[in-house]
Amino acid sequence: MSQPINDGGPAFPTPPGVQHNDGMTLRDHFALAAINEVGWHDDINKSAAMTYAIADAMLKAREAK
Repeated sequence: MSQPINDGGPAFPTPPGVQHNDGMTLRDHFALAAINEVGWHDDINKSAAMTYAIADAMLKAREAK
């Protein structure tokens, strides 16, 4: 059984009690930021996998405080 992916929760959370769609996760936000460093390759799936690998590493680093 695989473990669920840590998505970091909402990237732009709202205060408790405020009705709001949480939108993208912190993992998605990190992956989006990483594309500037990774760039686009001929294989778009490889580019996407690389950005999410970076995002996962960033989330893991946050846990190691």
